[in-house]
Amino acid sequence: MTTAQERSDLLEKIGLGTQNKAALGRVLGTGNIAQATEKDDGRMQATIRINPDELCFDPQILVMPHGGDIEIELINDDQNTHCALLPSNGDRKFIWLVNHSRGRATLNLDGPGYYWFSSPTGNDEGRGLTGAIVALGDVPPEARLDRPDQPRP
Repeated sequence: MTTAQERSDLLEKIGLGTQNKAALGRVLGTGNIAQATEKDDGRMQATIRINPDELCFDPQILVMPHGGDIEIELINDDQNTHCALLPSNGDRKFIWLVNHSRGRATLNLDGPGYYWFSSPTGNDEGRGLTGAIVALGDVPPEARLDRPDQPRP
């Protein structure tokens, strides 16, 4: 588990700590943050847990070094049933996670940006479990908006 300082340092290192960098900034009540592991073939993998009695995903922010395919293993260590509604180009993925279970999903997030995921079943203390997958990188020139350059570091 990371300390608040380590979390803050990683947010800054990756570029998520301020506006107009990777854009996420401080939108979430930032829990843990982690980076996806890239395999030799360019595909990525990561594990997201639901820890006992915490009512949040761990990590709450998952960073991909670039857009592409990612395999996510979800582990529900909680005493309660949860689910995961995950983004993926073309179709969302839904995984039902009874207590002490696990599931896998392969997602395609081909462009830079941030993608929200959640556990929308029940109320989970008022808002449900929420998290973000951040794909770093620049938008290709043909997909950019016709507007003045924005400040960047």
